[in-house]
Amino acid sequence: MARESALEAEGAVVEVLSNKLYRVELANGHRLVAFVAGKAQARFAGLAPGDKVRLELSPYDLSAGRIILEKQTI
Repeated sequence: MARESALEAEGAVVEVLSNKLYRVELANGHRLVAFVAGKAQARFAGLAPGDKVRLELSPYDLSAGRIILEKQTI
């Protein structure tokens, strides 16, 4: 996925899945599976349900995303 074509969105973690995957709900109600980006893993101690995150999405597959930034906890 080229960075130029990636879509950015904000959402909230709904569920923590196995293998460092997270189910995230976007503001429009769309749910998808996301993982933490490689370099961002060093900054994350772990995400919990309710945490706000920023995502990168591929325009070709909107069912999966990459978490690039944790914003705050509700």
